[in-house]
Amino acid sequence: MSKIEEMIAKLCPNGIVYKTFEDVCEYEQPGKYIVGSTNYSNDFKIPVLTAGQTFILGYTDETDGIYNATKDKPVIIFDDFTGAFKWVDFPFKVKSSAMKIIITKENSVLLRYVFHYMGCLNFSSDEHKRLWIATYSQFKIPVPPLKIQEEIVALLDDYTEKTSELISNLEKELIARKKQYEFYRDQLLSFGKVSSP
Repeated sequence: MSKIEEMIAKLCPNGIVYKTFEDVCEYEQPGKYIVGSTNYSNDFKIPVLTAGQTFILGYTDETDGIYNATKDKPVIIFDDFTGAFKWVDFPFKVKSSAMKIIITKENSVLLRYVFHYMGCLNFSSDEHKRLWIATYSQFKIPVPPLKIQEEIVALLDDYTEKTSELISNLEKELIARKKQYEFYRDQLLSFGKVSSP
């Protein structure tokens, strides 16, 4: 029996309560955080975000209308048309109003736990409608006691960090192997003497 299974058996003898995302989260429309100019520069400090694959579109020098997320007060940005979402723990502006800024409304749920659970849903949509209100907010999420949520978050964050590190190392190894392949290919196809790189 794993540590989490033991905790569930001890702290949830009658099972885990399920609630909807609407029950445990609230959202803010990002209208007042929309960037005024798309003249981005890496010399500026404030990132302009989208919840999609690009995430950071660029950096702005605008100082008004900044959402001040921090490590202690993070948010999840949710793309209202695709269902994509990102974890944000730094000040930002946004490109459009087609997203929601999600926080928890109960002290019984950790936002990081919500974030990891959202990843388990593997939700995406081809429909062109506001997904949070119409669909996503009605999905159910298990809400175990905070101690169990903390343990789950710690395990998943650790796994994510190790996976990112492994992927980075694999990418470096792949680049090295490609260079090695190209060297030997060029040597062999030049019909010259093969020497070590």
